Amino acid sequence: MISINQLRGYCLGISATVLLSLGVAGTLPAATDIPGDEDYVPTVLITGSNRGLGLEFARQYAARGWKVIATCRKPDKADQLKALAKEHPQTLVIERLDVADFDQVDALAKKYAERPVDVLLNNAGITGGMENQIFGQMDFDVFQMVLRVNTIAPLKISEAFYNNVRASRDKKIIVVSSSQGSIGLVKQPRLYFYRASKAALNMEMKNLALQLKRRGIAVGMVNPGPTDTDMMAGLPKKMLRSPVQAVSDMMRNIDGLSVETTGSFMQYDGTILPW
Repeated sequence: MISINQLRGYCLGISATVLLSLGVAGTLPAATDIPGDEDYVPTVLITGSNRGLGLEFARQYAARGWKVIATCRKPDKADQLKALAKEHPQTLVIERLDVADFDQVDALAKKYAERPVDVLLNNAGITGGMENQIFGQMDFDVFQMVLRVNTIAPLKISEAFYNNVRASRDKKIIVVSSSQGSIGLVKQPRLYFYRASKAALNMEMKNLALQLKRRGIAVGMVNPGPTDTDMMAGLPKKMLRSPVQAVSDMMRNIDGLSVETTGSFMQYDGTILPW
């Protein structure tokens, strides 16, 4: 049986660990000075930019005149993204990044160590295939990959590019989440892996929002709604929104995010979704 003194020591140890993890002892690294506003051009870094929402994010941010770091796993096969880069040769650059490969994440962060990133946009994600998520026939290897891409990678990337965000003017970390990650909205049993990955993503980003608020960094979760992308293939078109509209709505929510509203889980129309 554990004695009272042992239990007290154990709890104190946990408390000290939590305080350190929250940066009370200054464990988060310092950032460079924020650049002046004169002629300042903001930068967005987008994961999963080769198609769907990621490609549309790259297109709309480039149209705004932002500097765009568009990442994807296979740039050589990203024909639409390469065409977009030709339209914006001075402001849009394509970088190879498999978000599940943390060595690649670290290498990219090192390459851009001196570049402020105003919006770090974690867009890359996978569903895992409905056929792999049927109770009684679960493919748990697929589950591990879904968690790595959808849940673990955004936190890794947020940590790797923390200094870049902190050194910027706008200071925002964004994840493309999903209403499928809302426990309060779930009514039917399906997509075990995908739903779990997005619910866990929301929790870790809520934690991150609480930690980084005092650093002036806002963290937000945006939901595009059902959108006509490869991920939604098979659904009736009349049920789906266009990527143009979905991204436009999400960018409006990103624009409006602040340290006062950090940690928000936002529907595309700006309403707050239940956890």
